[in-house]
Amino acid sequence: MTDLRTATLRLGTRASQLALTQSQLVADALSSSSGVPVELVHVSTYGDRSTEAIAQLGGTGVFVSALRDALHAGTVDLAVHSFKDLPTAPTPGLTVAAVPAREDPRDVLVARDGLTLGELPPGARIGTGAPRRMAQLRALGLGLEIVPIRGNVDTRMGKVASGELDAVVLARAGLARIGRLSAVTETLDPIQVLPAPAQGALAVECRSDDTRVRELLAALDDPAARACVAAERAVLAALEAGCSAPVAAHAELTEAEDGSAELWLRASVTAIDGSDSVRDSVSGPAAEAESLGRRLAAELLDRDAAALMAASR
Repeated sequence: MTDLRTATLRLGTRASQLALTQSQLVADALSSSSGVPVELVHVSTYGDRSTEAIAQLGGTGVFVSALRDALHAGTVDLAVHSFKDLPTAPTPGLTVAAVPAREDPRDVLVARDGLTLGELPPGARIGTGAPRRMAQLRALGLGLEIVPIRGNVDTRMGKVASGELDAVVLARAGLARIGRLSAVTETLDPIQVLPAPAQGALAVECRSDDTRVRELLAALDDPAARACVAAERAVLAALEAGCSAPVAAHAELTEAEDGSAELWLRASVTAIDGSDSVRDSVSGPAAEAESLGRRLAAELLDRDAAALMAASR
């Protein structure tokens, strides 16, 4: 008879190189902390099968729903998501039981000839699939041509190697996890290009009533990462925007004068053509992460963020 305390856990994952790498990191950490074996179960999602642009797919949830269906069906015990892919609304019956330590959330440039963003000539072709990046790159006023692209990391960087594009913009976290940081020609300052909410963070999800898995995953949870992501996603939720909207948010934890954890949060909404944007920041106790996010979203809405998002749609 199988001992449920040591039974192998089935971890649902997308089959891309990055997803498999991220899932294996979680599997190894979970096995190390608990002694319980973990096996990866490949799950194909609609976002993986489609060649449409993210914005045309509807954005939020296209890489997530099949994994959640597998959790509900009991064919997997937990699933690993790139947190920025998750819809902001809670899903009945499921819970994010762990937010592991976060990678650097910034965007990076991978360009021909080792060029930086400022060194690319006017008319240079830069590829990205994210409306947020498109909007912010256009807002810089550098005269660059922004080209929508899809595909995995190698496919995107291959367009630079072939000469089809002069550069691509990617998440630094993904390249770090698959050991490809040597290809980066510039890490973009958030003053120029603010990251997506929850970029660089992983969400490990399980069934809410699975006490065993929830308890095992608690060892992987990083309170600092969870607080920052909660604040960033609260901005997104309050703006009623999905992960394909031109919304950016970045939270950092610092130490207040009294030694408590203070959270500093920045966010922006940019017109897709780069013609206008609103950006603001707030700070406060880390324990109030979600309320800080909602407060910042309200300030952005007071400055016509809704109109910018509507125009982008």
